[in-house]
Amino acid sequence: MKCDVYVSMVGDLFHIGHLNILEYASRLGDITVGLLTDEAVKTYKRSPIVSYEDRKTIVSAIRYVDSVVPQETHSYRPNILKYRPRVLVHGDDWKKGVQQDVRNEVVKTLEEVGGTLIEVPYTKGISTTKLIDKVRCT
Repeated sequence: MKCDVYVSMVGDLFHIGHLNILEYASRLGDITVGLLTDEAVKTYKRSPIVSYEDRKTIVSAIRYVDSVVPQETHSYRPNILKYRPRVLVHGDDWKKGVQQDVRNEVVKTLEEVGGTLIEVPYTKGISTTKLIDKVRCT
């Protein structure tokens, strides 16, 4: 199975940063979103606030998205090998920190399938963590 453009996300508390990545990716072709399952998210950060099924319904309703598939691990490798994207789009915020090793694996796996990684500037000032912190402070 082959897809044009792959974007992986949690999509918890969907915000403008998520939309910006999807809008950018839509200029490159049909988008398949690899939506991390609740179990996959829990392996590297807090449990999602919104369930997988509700997140899938929300992401599927976005006009830029052509299909949504489960990403069952934090590693993108299984889905890259399965869907063989021409392009994978991600925010540039994963070059350092908790996702750096995942990024390195993505680069190697994309080389195996002939895909390209495009990193877009992270939307400044917005994140699900910041939204949660803001709600807690009110």
